[in-house]
Amino acid sequence: MPNIKSAEKRVKIIEKKTLENKSVKSKISTYIKKFKLAVANKDIEVASVAFNDVVSLLDKAACDNVIHKNNADRKKAHFAKMLDDLKKESK
Repeated sequence: MPNIKSAEKRVKIIEKKTLENKSVKSKISTYIKKFKLAVANKDIEVASVAFNDVVSLLDKAACDNVIHKNNADRKKAHFAKMLDDLKKESK
């Protein structure tokens, strides 16, 4: 328990930011699931739209320091490779 008034304020701010970050991470994981489902169903059109959504969310989250930039870049590269493999497989 904080004894100083400014420490009490910081606790409130941290709780609010934690909720916001949890919301963003949840949204990212939902879109990742949609992308992986489209890849599993071999649906290129849906997968490419979902890929763009995931990349956008990852970039925004990395920009806001919700996730680390390298983490976002690693996930984007992994998903891009999945999409490319799907496109090559369909040809």
